[in-house]
Amino acid sequence: MTLLNDEEIKTQLMNIDPEFRRLAVQHSEYSRLLHELESKQHLNEAELAEEARLKRIKLALKDHMQEMVSQFAT
Repeated sequence: MTLLNDEEIKTQLMNIDPEFRRLAVQHSEYSRLLHELESKQHLNEAELAEEARLKRIKLALKDHMQEMVSQFAT
């Protein structure tokens, strides 16, 4: 039996698990929003707070997705 690596598991989960797919889409959207903020030369206080908020949410999504990958692997 061949063990799947994380990338293969993520691909499978994207194909079979709507919840994983939803999380991945959200993660991508937060990445895009962060990229927009980070492309500015200077951020005001509100933008800095938004950047921190987006990073927290993005990390939580990534952690949840990694948890799903780990559970699938076992």
